[in-house]
Amino acid sequence: MSVIPAQFRVSDELRAATAAKAEAAKTLLAQIARDFSPATFANSLGAEDMVLTDLIVKAAPSLANPIEIFSLDTGRLPLETYDLMAAVQKHYGLKLKVFYPRHDLTEEYVRANGINAFYESIELRKGCCYVRKVEPLQRALAGKQAWITGMRAQQAATRDGLALRLFDEANGLEKFNPLADWSEKEVWAYLLDNGVPYNKLHDQFYPSIGCAPCTRSVTPGEDIRSGRWWWENPETKECGLHKK
Repeated sequence: MSVIPAQFRVSDELRAATAAKAEAAKTLLAQIARDFSPATFANSLGAEDMVLTDLIVKAAPSLANPIEIFSLDTGRLPLETYDLMAAVQKHYGLKLKVFYPRHDLTEEYVRANGINAFYESIELRKGCCYVRKVEPLQRALAGKQAWITGMRAQQAATRDGLALRLFDEANGLEKFNPLADWSEKEVWAYLLDNGVPYNKLHDQFYPSIGCAPCTRSVTPGEDIRSGRWWWENPETKECGLHKK
């Protein structure tokens, strides 16, 4: 069941469990900073990624080496996501490093297929994701030894059994998922207890947020990824950033 922030309350038991997992995540982040520098965190500005943003910023003074934080601006993000980018800078004094799609690839895709071709087939949707997300990610990861994500095993059928650490052969570096075993309730317990800014679309029944044309609100109780690429089967609902 999706947790709706406006209706969510944090129990003492949940608060304790979340604090323990936060400490474990801090320990892992310190290890990454020490042993896999330069390391970078891909912040999609979702709820999970705001947890990691808060953890990384607060841990920064004690880390052996800095962990970079970057975001991908696909050019089709919701207004609320841009508002969150501004809120992150104001709250943490952090200017996100933002990567954009190559204009030549974007123009070529739209000219050949149309502005909303991603609705027409999985192939065209993945082609759009490649231009707007995968290729910029490859540039963001160039020269890095490790990248950190906010993925959780419970998020989708495609993420079942997600490991805390694995080698990303596609990008040739270590990949860490510090929140792999976190529940959605634990994510929201951390955000609310620590006053972390989050995307206001979450308050409007958007548990998972991507590009505006590919994201919609869900009915309370629906799977949290049901609002992403809702015209596709659950087994295809990945953009290509995270390959098994």
